[in-house]
This record gives sequence, C-alpha cells and structure tokens, in this order.
Amino acid sequence: MTAVTEERAATEGRTMRAVVVHGPGDVRVDARPRPVPGAGQVLLALEWGGICGSDIAYWKKGASGTAALAHPLVLGHEVAGRIAALGPGVTGLAEGLPVTVHPARLVGDGVLPDRIAGRTNLYPHVRYFGSAAFTPHTDGGFSEYRVVDAGQVRPLPDGVGTEQGALAEPLAVALHAVGRVPDLRGRTVLVNGAGPIGSLVVAAARYRGADTVIAADLSADALAVARAMGAAETRDLSRGEVLPEDVEVVFEASGAPAALGAVLRATARGGTLVQVGNLPGTAVSAVLGDLVTREITWTGSYRFVEEIDDALLALRDGVDVRPLITHRFPLARAEEALSAAADPGSGSSKVMLRLSGA
Repeated sequence: MTAVTEERAATEGRTMRAVVVHGPGDVRVDARPRPVPGAGQVLLALEWGGICGSDIAYWKKGASGTAALAHPLVLGHEVAGRIAALGPGVTGLAEGLPVTVHPARLVGDGVLPDRIAGRTNLYPHVRYFGSAAFTPHTDGGFSEYRVVDAGQVRPLPDGVGTEQGALAEPLAVALHAVGRVPDLRGRTVLVNGAGPIGSLVVAAARYRGADTVIAADLSADALAVARAMGAAETRDLSRGEVLPEDVEVVFEASGAPAALGAVLRATARGGTLVQVGNLPGTAVSAVLGDLVTREITWTGSYRFVEEIDDALLALRDGVDVRPLITHRFPLARAEEALSAAADPGSGSSKVMLRLSGA
C-alpha cells in the first residue's frame, strides 16, 4: 500500500475542525469531513492563519464587497502549514514540507486581452480562498486540513516558519502595490493608513529601495507597528498632526473616502497615488479636486499576480513580519480572534489563528 493510499484509508470517515461563518454575527467552529487529495492535489495540515478584513466583513455583515453569503463558508486565505499527503500524479513535493498557498485559481481558459496579458489578478472569474463570490462558495483555509491543487502550493524558504509563511499572502498584496510604481529606489514615500496592509506596504517599499517612508494613521498603536516595519517618520492624525506636503509617491491604504482629499493634497504635482486600500462599492462623498489640478496619476492595486513568490524571497532575505503580529488565538477561540481584529481599541494589527494543536 502506498503512502497516499494509507493516508486515504486512514482519513476516510474522520473529521476536522473549521472556522465557518453561517451569517452576519454567526461564526462557529464546526466539525467537517477531513478531505482526501485527488489526482494533482495536495493535502495540507494547516498550522497558522492570519485574519484579514474580508474575514471580518463576512463575519460582521455576511458579505465582503459585492460577495454575499448564500450558504456557510470556511474563512481564511492567509495560511501556511505542512504537506500531509500527496494525491496521485503529484511530483516535486514531499510530505512534511512547510508551505504556504497561492489562494487564487482561475475559472475557465484564463485568456486575457492583450492589454492586460499576464495580469491574472484582473481575470474576471477567480476562485479565491474564503470567498463567496461564486456559488457554491470557495472555502478558505481556517481549518485543520485543506486540499489544494499542487500548483497553488509554495514551499517556504529555509529559515521561514509557518507563522511568517502565513503572511506571505498579504505581503504579496503589498509588493504588488509597490510594484505599481516602476522604481522606488532613493525616493520618499508616504503610506496613509498603517493597518496590516499599510504596514506591510511600508516594509515592501523599504525592501524595494525607498529611501524614506512616512506613515500616517489615526492610531498610535498602528503607527508603532509601522515604525517597527521600517517607517522613518510617522504622523498621528488623531493628535492634529498633518500629512507632509509634495510627496512624489503616495500609497493610500486606509480605504477611507474621507481621507482622499488630504491624501491628494499631500501628493506632489505630477506625482503618483496608488490606491491599495479597498474603497466602498457604494456612493461616497470625497474631495477630489486636486486629482485634476495637480495632474496626479491615481492608480489602483488589486490583490497580486505571482508576487507571493517575491514575498517568500523577501522573507528569506530578512524582511521581518513579526512586528505585525499582535495577537495569537487557538482555532477554538476564532470568534474572540475576529473580535480582537475588528476592535480598534484592542491595539491589534495582525491577529493570528493557530489552526492545529489548539
């Protein structure tokens, strides 16, 4: 009997725990069947997961953006663990290997217009871990085990543990945002919004050669994290401090429409503003006049393409994401973890779930 067959036999009829949102305000740790890998698939024993804003949105509102729950959904797309079993035909991977996951899988032929060739983050039909965009939904990775396509597996570099590896996905988001500007070497950068993504943009900008990074936020706790992630200067907007003037490259990571007027004013004439914070999908009020009169280039940044590979290299090269982690909870306390992540008064930045052994 092969190792895969043994694993298949051993796991038949067994269960695992998973963090499942059933509706607004209703998240549970449910027992679900432990999956078995099919051809071309890998079974992961997951160890760590990072809570993202979309996880909070599904829990609090039953929707994230335009994706609304039609049935229960396993949360989580920032995860890492170890390979527990290989499905038939999988080569180049081994049981016990520490890995993270690229959480996107294209649906269909994957063909894009020439003008956006290769930008698979803009493909219109993507199944993403922990997303209700499709029905049936795409379960995420906040579970003890998860089957994934072998092509989504990314081995962790030597010296990078699974807790750090779980943050390769949001670091990839930050690296994609930074990559929307051709060259940051030697430049001064402003990051407005020092939540987890904003603080990772700070680190990514420094990694890509920015000389000075200034971070701004309404939270002193968030700004402390941004400093630990590489910000040379911070502006505490809650204390009446203002954004700097004439910054050539600005990253807007708060997603707050009310901040746009001040952020555009802080952007230098002819400068670039990268919108990485998710803006609402509904009508909002915002002051945008400086976009025109200052001839600012305002560009969006959405998820990532293959920058998760760059994120793993950055972690290998010494980019330290540990200052981002403020709270850790066992899987059994998932609702408490979500509450901490959602509460501005908790002082949280990245809240981590221990997905196994707790």
